[in-house]
Amino acid sequence: MDLLACPICKAFPLSLYVFEVSEIEVSRNVSKTCEEYCGFEGKFIKDISSLKCNICFSKEIIKGILICYHCERWYPVVDEIPHMLPDDLRNKDDDILFLRSHASEIPERILYQGKPFHL
Repeated sequence: MDLLACPICKAFPLSLYVFEVSEIEVSRNVSKTCEEYCGFEGKFIKDISSLKCNICFSKEIIKGILICYHCERWYPVVDEIPHMLPDDLRNKDDDILFLRSHASEIPERILYQGKPFHL
């Protein structure tokens, strides 16, 4: 999350909503790795008193959504991969199916007004 910005408007940070996560083993002690923004806490590093990097690194996001509230675009995370394509390269049918299958977990603002597609 510390590295991701909206590919369309370049806004940073993006909001992450996690729908499915798996636990993985972390073989080493992880000290601070994010430089500016902690996606796990949803806060800038400067605003966090105690980082939980080991907990964060023990989670693998299987399915979720990244949201840019600056331009109202959203990007699905499917099988651990964020699909951050420009509007003209996205598959409308796949995106609508994604929205429908996770409608209860997606903020209404994005669900009904998000770009490039919405319900």
